[in-house]
Amino acid sequence: MKHSPEFLRLVDDAKSRIREVSIDETRKKLERGEAKVIDVREDNEWAAGHIAGADHMGRGVIERDIIERIPQKNAELILYCGGGFRSALSADNLQKMGYTNVYSMAGGWRAWKEAGAPVEAARG
Repeated sequence: MKHSPEFLRLVDDAKSRIREVSIDETRKKLERGEAKVIDVREDNEWAAGHIAGADHMGRGVIERDIIERIPQKNAELILYCGGGFRSALSADNLQKMGYTNVYSMAGGWRAWKEAGAPVEAARG
C-alpha cells in the first residue's frame, strides 16, 4: 500500500515520541508473560489471522476502550498493525492518555509473519 506524504509525516511525528520494539523482543516478552500484545488493525484484518495470544482493540476504538480493558497505566503494552504505522499513532495517543510503558512493534503483522512467529485465527 502506498501511503500519502501527509500520513507518513503524521506517523514520523508520532514515532519521534514513542518507542518501538522488534519482533524478537516481542516474542521474548510474550513467552515470559511480560507484556500484553494488542492488535490495532481492523476487524477483518484480525479475523484473517493475528499474533497468537494477542488481544484486539482496533485503531478506531482503542482510545475509547483501553481504560476499561487495561486500567493499569504502567502495564507493558505492545501494539501492532499491518506495518507499524497505525500502531505508532495508537501508541502516541495512549502515552498522551497516561500509559507509561507502551511500544509499537516495528514492522507489524507483515514482519511477524515473515519471521515465522506464532499466529492464530480469530477466537470465537
